[in-house]
Amino acid sequence: MRLRTSITAGLALLLTAGTCSAALTGAKATSSAAKPAPRSAAGKSRVKKSSKHSTRRERGQKAPAPERISEIQQALAKDGSFTGTPNGKWDDSTAAAMRKFQGSHGLNPSGKLDALTLQKLGLGSQTAGVAAPMPPIPSSAIQTKAEQTPQRQ
Repeated sequence: MRLRTSITAGLALLLTAGTCSAALTGAKATSSAAKPAPRSAAGKSRVKKSSKHSTRRERGQKAPAPERISEIQQALAKDGSFTGTPNGKWDDSTAAAMRKFQGSHGLNPSGKLDALTLQKLGLGSQTAGVAAPMPPIPSSAIQTKAEQTPQRQ
């Protein structure tokens, strides 16, 4: 409430000052609010343009690139689950091979790619699905072994 009253008082002061300065310089004031003087092109305030890209993060994951799908198909073929040739397309035969692989390795046979399946295929992170991601360590916190051990004299 105080903020609203302060803003209102400030605006009233500015309008009054603008009207008074117009009266002192001999200019006509047509209304209670003085019209601002036209600005030059260099003095115009910039208006933020809306962009096509929103700042919101899209939900879900994006599909893997064709190269990554080929790697997955090769790993499935090495295991014996995939019998076709790797083509970089996630088709019915790839999904069926994924279900077969997941079922034989004790995973949920959904046919969908997840972190644990990638880990079992040997293509994922060693910590995926095991623990929460760790924040990066700042370089200033990293010390060499020599700096950590005291020197004998």
